[in-house]
Parts: sequence; C-alpha cells; structure tokens
Amino acid sequence: MREIDGGSGGGQILRTALALSMLTDTPVRLTDVRGSRSTPGLRPQHLAGVRVAEAVSDASVSGAEVGATELTFAPDEVTGGSYQFDIGTAGSVTLLFETLLPLATALDEPLSLSATGGTDVNWSPSMAYYERVKLPLLARFGLDAEVTLHRSGFYPAGGGRATLRLGPSSLSRVDLTDRGPLDLVVVHSKASTSLENKSVATRQADAATESLSERDVTHAVEEPAYVPATSSGSALLLEARYRESLAGFDALGERGKSSEAVAEEAVAAFEAFESTTAAVDVHLADQLVVLLALGGGRVRIPRMTSHVRTNLDVVEAFGGSVTCIDAADGTVLVEVVDRIE
Repeated sequence: MREIDGGSGGGQILRTALALSMLTDTPVRLTDVRGSRSTPGLRPQHLAGVRVAEAVSDASVSGAEVGATELTFAPDEVTGGSYQFDIGTAGSVTLLFETLLPLATALDEPLSLSATGGTDVNWSPSMAYYERVKLPLLARFGLDAEVTLHRSGFYPAGGGRATLRLGPSSLSRVDLTDRGPLDLVVVHSKASTSLENKSVATRQADAATESLSERDVTHAVEEPAYVPATSSGSALLLEARYRESLAGFDALGERGKSSEAVAEEAVAAFEAFESTTAAVDVHLADQLVVLLALGGGRVRIPRMTSHVRTNLDVVEAFGGSVTCIDAADGTVLVEVVDRIE
C-alpha cells in the first residue's frame, strides 16, 4: 500500500493519488488530507471524486466522509459503462473529470460520466477550456476523450451538467517543448440569461477583442452566448492557437466585477504567457503531469507551481521518475525518466 501525506496540498493530491491507484491497481492511504487548508479534510467536491472513483473501480474505501483527514482506497478493476453523479454543490465538474481522465489508458470499453455541479467556477478549468484547449491538445497524444455541456452552472447554486466520455486509449510520447508561432486567438464569451439585459457576454467579448486589437493580435470571436443557469454568472475564454500547441486563459464574472475587468484579466494572463517560452499554460502544466508519467515525454511549463510539485511527488510515490530543469527565462522543462507501468 502506498502511503501519501496529504498535508502539503489540497484536492490535487487526492485526485492524482486516486487516478494512479486505479491505474496501477495499488491501494493507497492518504493522511492529513488537506491539512494545510483553513478547512482541513474532505469537502463535498472531494468526496464526490472519491465516490466516482469507488464506483468505476469497485474499490473498498474507508474514511469517505466530509471532514475526514485520512482515507484508504483499494481499487479493483476499472470498468467502463455509464455513471452519473451529483456533486450537490457548485463543486467543479471539470475537477471531478480530472480523476477519471487518465483511466482512458486502462479501459477495454468506453466510459461516460454525467456530472451535476459547477461547470464554470473558481479554482478550476472552465468547461470551455476543457472543450477547446485541454482535450483537443491531449487528443494529439492519443487520449480519446470528449466533453458535452448540457447546462451551465455558476457559483453558488451550481446546477450545471456535463458528460465526459472516455474511449480506450494508448498514449504516445508527449513532446511539448516549443509552442511555435501564434496563429490565432479565439474569444469565447457567455453569461446567464439573467444578465442578457446588461449585455454582459457581449461586453466581455467586445472588451477582449478591443484589447487584443490594441496589441495587434490576430483574433476571431465566437458569437457571445446567453445560457440558462440557476445562478447568475459569466465566463470568458481566450483560446490561443499556436502552431505546435494550444493554451487557454479564462476569467469569471462576479458581483462587483465589470465585464471589462473580466476581459482584462483574461488578456493579462495571455500576455504573461506570451512573455515566456512555455509550450503549455500554467493550468495545463499541473494537469499534464500524470499523463506525461504514463506515456513518457517532456513538456516546457511556464514555472514550477505548488500544484505541479504536488503532482510530481505523487507520481514518484507510485514509481515514476521525473527531472525538472530550470531555464534562464523562468520556464521549467519537465521530463519523464521512468514511466509508471
């Protein structure tokens, strides 16, 4: 059984440990789960990940309750099929998908998960980012995955619903060290129908395109969308298409934050990325580590973050070996020495 100290991080340690436990058929015990957080232990969104992992791998689990700081997870065989889960809060649907995504490499038949919760909420990839950036990029390396958004869900009520479909996959070596020249930035903007009278989605898109034009960035705009949602909210994604890679920069609207401020937040993140030689954005960097450890390869990330370091530690606990080489411009080359078998 693998022993992992969860005190140094948050839900990322849990998601990665569960995924690798299922893929290697190795029981894992996590202690001091989220011990460094202001509210230690499992929260509802983390418990949702445990329950989904339990279902798809017929695992034996102890400690699966809100507030628990120790969890033992012993998986059986991962099986495909159709699963449904309601997080019960505005907990992130895309982070729930993160636990399952690597399992495509172990499937003999398709697996789908329909989840209800927050589709566009803080501290997680937006649904547009998942659909437009992450999954298309990973498809280049053999991952068969697609996501369908049925209803958007914003904080605090959530109520969004999306389905992740995974097909049996064989990963090729990942080599993302040079993103190449920028070809196009596509602006995706949406808001709940409750904000249509204030033209929120349109204003977000207009402000983003104006800012990109001022910077002479070639761009295109998808028609701003107004979508049914239980709670009011908005989201903006800048999808940056490079010759050899994809990157995404999103921002969320909230009470007291203007549409123009939402746009500037996304543009500022894009500009910060442009000033580096990284091949993937900072959010994809930590999410790539597990798939990198499975398929082998290397990737240049914008910087070493706590999430990347956390994932590297868990990968090494399961037998993987990774080197990190700092470059003069602050980027980091992450390269797998020994894959997880």
